[in-house]
Amino acid sequence: MTRMSRSVTIRPGRPLAALLSALVLVAAGTTATSAAPSVDLAAPLPTATGDVVWSQEFDGATGTAPDTSVWNYDTGANGWGNAELQNYTTSRSNSALDGNGNLVITARQETDGSYTSARLQSSSKVELSYGRVEARIQIPRGQGIWPAFWMLGADFSDAGWPGSGEIDIMENVGKEPSLVHGTVHGPGYSGGSGITGTAAHPQGWSYADDFHTFAVDWKPGEITWYVDDVEYHKVTTADVGTNEWVFDKPFFLILNVAVGGSWPGNPDATTSFPQEMKVDWIRVLDNGATDEPDPGTGEATGTGPLRAGDSTLCLDVPWYQVQDGTPMQLATCNGGTAQDWTRSEDGTVRALGRCLDVAASGTANGTVVQLWTCNGTGAQKWSYDPSAGTLTNPQSGKCLDAVGGLPLRDGQRVQIWDCNGAANQHWTA
Repeated sequence: MTRMSRSVTIRPGRPLAALLSALVLVAAGTTATSAAPSVDLAAPLPTATGDVVWSQEFDGATGTAPDTSVWNYDTGANGWGNAELQNYTTSRSNSALDGNGNLVITARQETDGSYTSARLQSSSKVELSYGRVEARIQIPRGQGIWPAFWMLGADFSDAGWPGSGEIDIMENVGKEPSLVHGTVHGPGYSGGSGITGTAAHPQGWSYADDFHTFAVDWKPGEITWYVDDVEYHKVTTADVGTNEWVFDKPFFLILNVAVGGSWPGNPDATTSFPQEMKVDWIRVLDNGATDEPDPGTGEATGTGPLRAGDSTLCLDVPWYQVQDGTPMQLATCNGGTAQDWTRSEDGTVRALGRCLDVAASGTANGTVVQLWTCNGTGAQKWSYDPSAGTLTNPQSGKCLDAVGGLPLRDGQRVQIWDCNGAANQHWTA
């Protein structure tokens, strides 16, 4: 579903261990030297390529609401950035389980001539970082009907659109019954300039005639689209040219049926209501993306403290606080696990079961470096050069840097900054 609406209110999301989000924790960093841990550091169960790591099967009684632990509602009749006509509601008349294992999103024409429908999204409840994301759907039909299964970047409320990125797994406009589209939108390639592929029904029939499985296989720097396991479109970092690739981070899911708008046009005398989009299931499969080393990081691996400059200070997790967003600091080297960093083959630098992370995937000088749930994004990739003693974030091209430079001191925070060879950018493993 293309384009953002300024009227949408979405709570800020967060990444998740491996593929899925869980409990949101608010960080409160401190500059004190590390103390004993007081939190559960249990890691998620491991998965293998091909495993289903999350699913929604939509089993439930007729008229049941969608699972509120997964789905939020976007509501209102605001045009949604595309001059759409529908009013999105939370009513069971617009979204409900049908008792046959399907979620049904229903677009209706009300007695006053207006249109209602539903838009469900999983922001802050289920957020994905890579995987094969697929759903079995029977789409609605008719002029002016616009069903979609898509994703927005979890930083949408901060980055806005198209800076957040958008991955359209499936879109159809009713005037093209035998075509579905897969698209990415980002800064410099959004709206009508999105990078799009189209799948024609192999028999030329309407996709609304039956259920079909719509999928993306999403890996760092690469997204591939499928209909019924047949590939029809691929986008890589090379396709966005000098523009920013904004898809190596968590995204949340969206399901909706729009009515009218700048792309499909409005309903006409041939359009019948109600129109239903039936979703049999959504599944996320491990596609091995989080197990693959990120090419080109050139990392040197190992485990142990990271000593700053020639000092007695080490990179430290304050007070063993593993909450997402805890800013990292320097503290007197003490041999504790809050200073025990593992430089992995996948380019991550990990302590206490979490990853060293550039806040909000920033690339500007002064961006905070924090601890965050490992999610495979470029914000968590680091290249350690033992000969130079530098720890570089390839996504930004900048070095891990002690804020304020010399002299180094206990409690000093860290950031990314242009690599300059200074002692406050020198790390000894």
